[in-house]
Amino acid sequence: MVNFLEVIFGDGRWLYLWHGLEVTLVLTVLSLLLGTAIGVIIALLRTSDVRPFKSLGRYSWAKGLSRWNPLAWLGKVYVDIIRGTPLLVQLLIMYYVVFGSYQFMPKIFVAAIAFGINSGAYIGEIIRGGIESVDKGQMEAARSLGFSRWQAMRLVILPQALKNSLPALISEFIALLKETSVVGWIGLNDIMRGADNIRFQTATAFQSLFAAAVMYLALTAIFTRVMTRVERRLKDGSE
Repeated sequence: MVNFLEVIFGDGRWLYLWHGLEVTLVLTVLSLLLGTAIGVIIALLRTSDVRPFKSLGRYSWAKGLSRWNPLAWLGKVYVDIIRGTPLLVQLLIMYYVVFGSYQFMPKIFVAAIAFGINSGAYIGEIIRGGIESVDKGQMEAARSLGFSRWQAMRLVILPQALKNSLPALISEFIALLKETSVVGWIGLNDIMRGADNIRFQTATAFQSLFAAAVMYLALTAIFTRVMTRVERRLKDGSE
């Protein structure tokens, strides 16, 4: 125990973890905001009903083309590419390729864009599932009341879809928090980079990595507890 305290708190080394915590929290919040926005857009694209060649359905040779939805296709391509490639590769491409010539861009913003784009694909699929779980009769009822498709989706369908998707969204948010631990690859001083700094200085691994693990565990536990309360209140409010 004495050795653990000396490794972590000796010579103010705990500040590495403290500053790393600040970076991790800010990065997670920024990534969540961007990822949620992208996810909603992707879900709307995937559930859209835009078929520009629908009129060709009367021709047998064009039935496939008549069912083609370019917006849904675009959303699927995005999801397949993002989900089919490693997050670390996407982060490195964003840092060294996309923003390689823009050194003035803060690393935390570059990382937030990479994590947000990645998370947006998963969030989009979660929200899409939530939209499809809402009874289709509600869309028809909203349209019969004079709502446009966009108004019905925004005011009637999407709120219910988000509530239905909340448990899966909580899991995705927690996964995103833990995935930020790879951001040290671009030199950002998060919790894991702070643990590495302590490990380099003290030539020990267990103490610093254990402290980092405890911090991630505490963050996920707090976040889970808060979101569970939000979910319970939403459920109580709908009854």
